[in-house]
Amino acid sequence: SSGINAEWPLRPGPLSIMSHSTYNIQWNEAQNHIKELLEYEAGTDTQKPETDRVSAFQTAAVIYIKYIQVFRKLEECYYQIVHPQKRIVLKHVLDGTMGRLLELKNEMVNLEFSEYHFFDDVLSDMKLTPADIEIPVPRYFTQDNEKDIKDRMKLMAETLAKYRLDETSDKKEEIKMSLEEAIKIIQVHERARQGCLRAKFMREIRAQEEREKMLSLQGASTMDPDVASTIIQKVWKGYSQRNKTLKLREEELIFIGMQPNTDAQVHHKDSPVSKVNKREEERVLIQAQHEREYQDALVNIKEKIREAEGPDIKENMQDQIRQWFIETRDATGKFPDYPSDDEGGSGAIFKTKNGEGGEEGGEEGGKKKGKKGKKKKGEKKEKKKKGKKKGGKDKGAGGGEDDDGFKMVPSMFIPGIEEASMTYEEIWKQRDETENFQQKYDAELIKELKRGEVESEIRVQVDDLMRQELKNLKAALQKDMGKKGGKGSAKKKGGKKKDKKGGKKGKKEKDLTPDRTIESLYEELVKEGILVQFPKVKISDYLGEYSYLGTTLRQANIEPMPSLSDVRRVVTEYGILPMGSQTVHETAPHVKSIMIAGPHGTGKRMLVNALCSELGANLMDLSAENICGKYPGKAGLTMLLHLVMKVGKLLQPTVVYIGNAEKTFVKKVAKNDVTDPKRLKKELPKIIKKMTPEDRIVFVGTSLTPWDADVKSLCQCYQKIVLIPRPDYASRYLLFKELITRHGGRLAPTLDLSSLAKISDGYTPGHVLTAVKHVLTERRIQQLQRKPLTAAEFVTPLARIDPIYKEEEEQFKKWYSKTPLGKKRARLKAEEEEGDGGGKGKSAKGGKKKGKGKKKGKK
Repeated sequence: SSGINAEWPLRPGPLSIMSHSTYNIQWNEAQNHIKELLEYEAGTDTQKPETDRVSAFQTAAVIYIKYIQVFRKLEECYYQIVHPQKRIVLKHVLDGTMGRLLELKNEMVNLEFSEYHFFDDVLSDMKLTPADIEIPVPRYFTQDNEKDIKDRMKLMAETLAKYRLDETSDKKEEIKMSLEEAIKIIQVHERARQGCLRAKFMREIRAQEEREKMLSLQGASTMDPDVASTIIQKVWKGYSQRNKTLKLREEELIFIGMQPNTDAQVHHKDSPVSKVNKREEERVLIQAQHEREYQDALVNIKEKIREAEGPDIKENMQDQIRQWFIETRDATGKFPDYPSDDEGGSGAIFKTKNGEGGEEGGEEGGKKKGKKGKKKKGEKKEKKKKGKKKGGKDKGAGGGEDDDGFKMVPSMFIPGIEEASMTYEEIWKQRDETENFQQKYDAELIKELKRGEVESEIRVQVDDLMRQELKNLKAALQKDMGKKGGKGSAKKKGGKKKDKKGGKKGKKEKDLTPDRTIESLYEELVKEGILVQFPKVKISDYLGEYSYLGTTLRQANIEPMPSLSDVRRVVTEYGILPMGSQTVHETAPHVKSIMIAGPHGTGKRMLVNALCSELGANLMDLSAENICGKYPGKAGLTMLLHLVMKVGKLLQPTVVYIGNAEKTFVKKVAKNDVTDPKRLKKELPKIIKKMTPEDRIVFVGTSLTPWDADVKSLCQCYQKIVLIPRPDYASRYLLFKELITRHGGRLAPTLDLSSLAKISDGYTPGHVLTAVKHVLTERRIQQLQRKPLTAAEFVTPLARIDPIYKEEEEQFKKWYSKTPLGKKRARLKAEEEEGDGGGKGKSAKGGKKKGKGKKKGKK
């Protein structure tokens, strides 16, 4: 259905200590696949729109998966390639690919009217696993801003210590005692310890005496020594062989991946995984060193060019400008007006000269070019008008839908990807680097870059000199001719008027704190508890298995619930990827606010912490409970929001967290609620509306009971809604397996994880974590060697926790169906069911009701 080769092999390479050439080859492979994708996407522009919604989604899904695979390769290359100039090109391609991913995500949402997509059938066709399409978080988000993040963390720690706001201050104070009291306590405990040992020894002595007494009563053994030794040998050999067989079986199961390796050697410093991690860290250090050398070289080489070539460049420019003065005077009888800095100075002269120069055919070529340019502009205007006429009808429909079918919206990122790919093809693909084994900067490329910069700087100086020279020449000419220049003054007046006009450019927002430094504002927010610390969590720590039956269930007209893996993907796409890069954030579909709704213990706050950790962002807490009693009154609220937005914009990226987000738009406030939850009701939508793509700020709300709020107001404020379900069987199995290992447990054959995952239906990741912590105490971990874990041990702590019942999950589903996207999805599903008798054509019509596309339906 996609039109691209489904068996496109681009799997991430195995963990191995890779060389410079390996990453260069990997980059080359990724570029080849980008070229293939760009060619395919260029072909889709000329194709007819797809009339079947399912086929259109399949095409978008295949391209999306291919971009993920390319993105994974490029991210690994950017993280490990140490050549500073290659990394500049790589970053442009990486950002472009990331932006295109987000555009395709937006296309798929408009096609399916769902935040969650199921690719199990596409993965099967492409012979890929869910691990192959896991979206990685680019490590440069935090790596490139490491210094700024550390400085912010240091300032926060100092402020917390200064005002004694640190969480550790809540801990119990140390008990003060005299030296005599301390010695007395130690003596008591030491005597108790010695008494216990003495009792143990006496017990062993008595047991030994009892044994000797029994042997003396029985008399001497009558067994033949040869028979006795044979029995001992037989028992020992059997025991030894059984142990060897068991060990061999375990090794085989570990080798084929049927049993986890709990051996301590996995985390040993000489293990392959540890070696790879160590080598990656070494490459990052080399990368930083090469970057420093490159930055120094940019300055040094520029100075050398200025010293060596600067005087000649200056002299040539002056000669050319003087020649222009003479030519113009000879042709017109007067000296020309010198172009202003805004017009490009003397650079504009030479551009005009090259375009309309005195060479044969030069003028004609220029004219032709001009005509063509005008024609193109005219054509563009006509196309725009046509587009407006056509697009007027389809305002309510999905982004790429028109009267005849579904077509993808033109990409804002493809030109950037093409430009970066062209740079790669021209400079790096065939470049001979035999002399640059260490992959340091290329001096020749720096010279080409800096020569242009030096010329521009010298041109500014030359322009100042030549303006003065032209002024003197004009004055001398006027003196000779006895004329006064009136035109110049008129022009100047006109210029002034222009400036005045240009000055009025819309209202600027009033700064309530113009005289305060960013450090003092930051300190105030920390002091008031608005800017808060958060635990460092990776998005990959949010555990969840892929849902393998999504497409199958949809084909059977059953709407599947997303898995925790799908939740992780959506948060990465809407929160992490666009916020991590300024370039991507300014151009990609702008997500200003996200609402995360789900039952207790599903990891909503963990996702917020992961968002901040992966971005190195500030976390500001505007929950009703947190701002209660702070910045009172209307003026106080205005100041609070001003501080939040000012600090958020100056120290981007920023995540603004609102816990229990439904309380802001609650229909009726409880009498005993003193937190004034509706305080932000009017101001919050206004602030979110004012945000621009340049502001890397995202509002994230979490909710346990979203149905308490007015759905319309809530959905107007929160642009994207992420619904977290109860974990399915596969996710629960993974949760038990990972959490037991992380908390010091060992996965023994006696531990039946399958049964444990089956009986824990309805329990959330938070419940599972509570049960694991309850079982794996310090004492129990010490006993694991002789007493392995069993599934029964986890049943008791789970039984004490109330699970999430089916009724509560149905309540979440019912609420979600009232959201704008939920309504669209329900309408599409109903129309697809109605059109089942008419084949696939009606499914395409289903989504077009708003867009008035009835052609297919009539057929």
